[in-house]
Amino acid sequence: MRNKMMIAVTLAASTLSANAFAAGRDYIEIVGSSTVYPFATVVAETFGNKTKFKTPKIESTGSGGGFKLFCAGNGINTPDITNASRRIKKSEVEKCASNGVKEITEVQVGFDGIAIANSKKGKDFKLSRKDIFMALAKQVPTEKEGELKDNPYKMWNEVNADLPAIKIEVLGPPPTSGTRDAFAELAMEGGCKKIAWIKALKKKDKSQYKAICHSVREDGAYIEAGENDNLIVQKLEKNPDALGIFGFSFLDQNADKVKGASVDGVEISFENIADGSYPVSRPLFFYVKNSHVGKVPGIKEYLAEFTSEEAWGEDGYLTEKGLIPLSEEKRKEISHSVKNLTPLKFEE
Repeated sequence: MRNKMMIAVTLAASTLSANAFAAGRDYIEIVGSSTVYPFATVVAETFGNKTKFKTPKIESTGSGGGFKLFCAGNGINTPDITNASRRIKKSEVEKCASNGVKEITEVQVGFDGIAIANSKKGKDFKLSRKDIFMALAKQVPTEKEGELKDNPYKMWNEVNADLPAIKIEVLGPPPTSGTRDAFAELAMEGGCKKIAWIKALKKKDKSQYKAICHSVREDGAYIEAGENDNLIVQKLEKNPDALGIFGFSFLDQNADKVKGASVDGVEISFENIADGSYPVSRPLFFYVKNSHVGKVPGIKEYLAEFTSEEAWGEDGYLTEKGLIPLSEEKRKEISHSVKNLTPLKFEE
């Protein structure tokens, strides 16, 4: 009898807790990547129109900022979902766990390319990843092997004589952005390791190698333009000599205003990102706090909408917004994981 009473009390407490949670917030709260933001917004609006649930509130905080908020703990004052234009880091998983966020479901939603773009009124740019590194790195190699110097280059044609004689001025995301992380890894490091002695450092001193390859100059040639990619597009319109860094979806949606540079001889396009030939491309994700499912109304239904063929499929409405879809096999695998809220098992 006593056991039954204890079970009843526990169930009642659990119900009260869930009701109190929902009473505090009856809509889904999403933070994170500015790159994933437009895709999540379209899904949220469709979800709000199709279901009885309120349209989720979405804030563009950058991937790093999103993980910080998401991993702060459980409860109505913390987000339910965070969008990310890079995979969660081991340190972030550990931070989540230390604050009681122990079960997270990872959802890869598709792919995106990082555009290096300028105004349609500006010069055409044909860049290599080495050009990008030499133009934007904090320090660059001297003629003597093993030596570095502060980046002296002011003009693109100083980096490569085939490039326009235009001042190096690049508007890009801040360190909290997943786009910045991915750009550093794919474009900067991709060019950095073309230099043999730096590439050899990766095996000897990984931290020094990363510091050289990922550090962006701070002398005004690279301008942190915040998390609002639309703002970068507007600034490029006003300054045809500047370049900007943002996701392919923004390039695609603003094709009447801006154009993308080719990288290593490959044009940025839907097809070239999908087949992996465009070298500066990356996967996109969002992460779900499993402890909030069933407490905040509509989370499971939102997940079902995002991972429906109507949304993320090859002919889904997200592809019209510039999302590069996953393979059918991968979509089925992730859909199964989402339905079961399979917790992330992090492997670096």
